Amino acid sequence: MRFGIMTLDEVEVRGKTVLCRVDINQPIDKQTGQLKSLARVKASLPTLQELSDKGARVVILAHQGSDIEYQNYYTTAPHAAALSDLLGRPVGFIDDVCGPAAREAIRRLGDGQLLMLDNVRFCAEEQTLFEQSLRLNHQEQAKTELVRKLVPLADLYVNDAFAAAHRDQPSLCAFQQLLPSVMGRLFEQEYTVVSSLMQQPERPCVYVLGGTKVDDAFLMMRSVLDSGQVDAILTGGLVANILLAAGGQHIGQGSLQYLKQTGNDQHLEEAGALLKRHAERIQLPEDLAWVEDGKRREAALQALPHDALALDIGSHTAQRYAAVIQQARTVFVNGPMGVFEEEATALGSQLVWDALGQTPAHTVVGGGDSLSATAKFGKTGQISYLCTGGGALIRFLSGEELPVVKALRQAAGKFG
Repeated sequence: MRFGIMTLDEVEVRGKTVLCRVDINQPIDKQTGQLKSLARVKASLPTLQELSDKGARVVILAHQGSDIEYQNYYTTAPHAAALSDLLGRPVGFIDDVCGPAAREAIRRLGDGQLLMLDNVRFCAEEQTLFEQSLRLNHQEQAKTELVRKLVPLADLYVNDAFAAAHRDQPSLCAFQQLLPSVMGRLFEQEYTVVSSLMQQPERPCVYVLGGTKVDDAFLMMRSVLDSGQVDAILTGGLVANILLAAGGQHIGQGSLQYLKQTGNDQHLEEAGALLKRHAERIQLPEDLAWVEDGKRREAALQALPHDALALDIGSHTAQRYAAVIQQARTVFVNGPMGVFEEEATALGSQLVWDALGQTPAHTVVGGGDSLSATAKFGKTGQISYLCTGGGALIRFLSGEELPVVKALRQAAGKFG
């Protein structure tokens, strides 16, 4: 048992039906039906291969997209195909989640065989709006249709979805109420890595926070700054724009309008308070980049055009950040410095990721966009640890007990 949670080393799986919840949620090209990245799919392989090799009858549960981020809401059929190729063995797929067809397919599984169920978020009780509106506790979640229909067919539950450990949904938190439950190899590995990052980072400890998930970034900043766990925070993306605006800096009317349109202007007051308390440890851009006539333009803050829409940090800022990263002993990254997917606005992230590849520091990169940036800039082999978690990782580092962790600990007490 580790961290109060049972592991795969403590259970016998041969001949048993195992429900294995993974997080292989990836951006989807709906025109081709192809996954745009295989990073999370590859990360799930050790647990699935071990279960299959040991003779378990493996039922894979996963989500793809959500009712809120609808552009990636899709079937998990491509994931089953990708897993088959990567594992070198068949992974069956059924376009059902817990209905009669899915249950019959589970009953027909033989030892060592794998079956992927369709997107669990096709079930209403798994959707984000359901979670946020009803806030069912874990005992109530155990009475939902998905759990009630699958539990009679299963002997064991394995959660290998650390990236979704901050979500409070039946497929993640309810099976632990009714079945012996353990964490998978990826979950165990990521829990270990982020625990060391939170508890004993080598100093100087530097966080690089950017991207568009502003709620997560400000949650983390508030926690790690107040606790003294970080020596410097380098900011980019929307996070930096909000902090700059809160500090009275000019970021362009286009940038301000975007903050209002997306509702991110609600963070201005909190950003101002953080700057007052911790200005010496929050590093902000001194120049920003925008696109004009299809070309990249850069200027110092005071020289930005009135209507500019800032889409990246400037090269002077990126070089300054790179120097800080080179002197660090621990670097945690969540979020790119700008719209790194486009050539005109990728330079800031490129220079920061080049520094991540060169620094002697222990580097941890987490979150979907950060993993995509790492792959795009060819730094996958140069980062100390790539964590599949984004929101879960941030909440863990902020000191929260994640819902999935709580449920797994409860299962250890009940079934261990």
